[in-house]
Amino acid sequence: MFEGPFRESIIKRAQEKGKIEIFVHNLRDFAVGKHRICDDRPYGGGPGMVLKPEPIWCVLKMIKRKAKSKGQVILLSPQGKVFTQSEAKRLAKEKHLVLLCGHYEGVDERVRCLIDEDISIGDYVLTGGEIPAMVLVDCMVRLLPGVVGKWSSVKEETFYGKFLDYPQYTRPRVWLGKRVPAVLLSGNHKKIASWRKEQVVRNTYLRRPDLLARIRLTREEKKILEKVTRKSNAGFN
Repeated sequence: MFEGPFRESIIKRAQEKGKIEIFVHNLRDFAVGKHRICDDRPYGGGPGMVLKPEPIWCVLKMIKRKAKSKGQVILLSPQGKVFTQSEAKRLAKEKHLVLLCGHYEGVDERVRCLIDEDISIGDYVLTGGEIPAMVLVDCMVRLLPGVVGKWSSVKEETFYGKFLDYPQYTRPRVWLGKRVPAVLLSGNHKKIASWRKEQVVRNTYLRRPDLLARIRLTREEKKILEKVTRKSNAGFN
């Protein structure tokens, strides 16, 4: 599952530049017995299967021995705190992360003594933790210095700052009768910057008011919000 995403685009270039090293370990390689079984039925009954503790313990021991570091061990689990951009920035500063992918009905609870924290990518159900692990890696890698060509493009992305991003336009100037806003064609950088400031507040107000409720607004941003609210109430969206 990891081969495609980790051999493409920014993650591939980050590895080629030596900015990051990624190792994928298959739990089956650390299971015992002829069939290398990593899961079993839950005690007490119930549907599904549970990942056994022994393979997880063995792979973590091997990682610690080879890396000479335990690393920050993260379990990808629906029980964890929801992953956000601020969490990505925090984790991107770590030198060594171990992402443990939960699966089926989860992992044996006794494994928790080996785990530093749980992280979820959202309140919905996935087959396993592999896709969430890819999400974490993709999000964190682009925050590493020297990975993305223009750092300004990262800083201006949605969720890096307080608000959603402003609308983006490219050629053609007119498409299906819809025109690119005239201010973006004006060449007046001051007016463009002002328009974009209003748009980030407007987008957040209209699309993610829950985010806006948690943002500490500056005096200028409060004025913009008042203006956006008046326009919205007047039906000028």
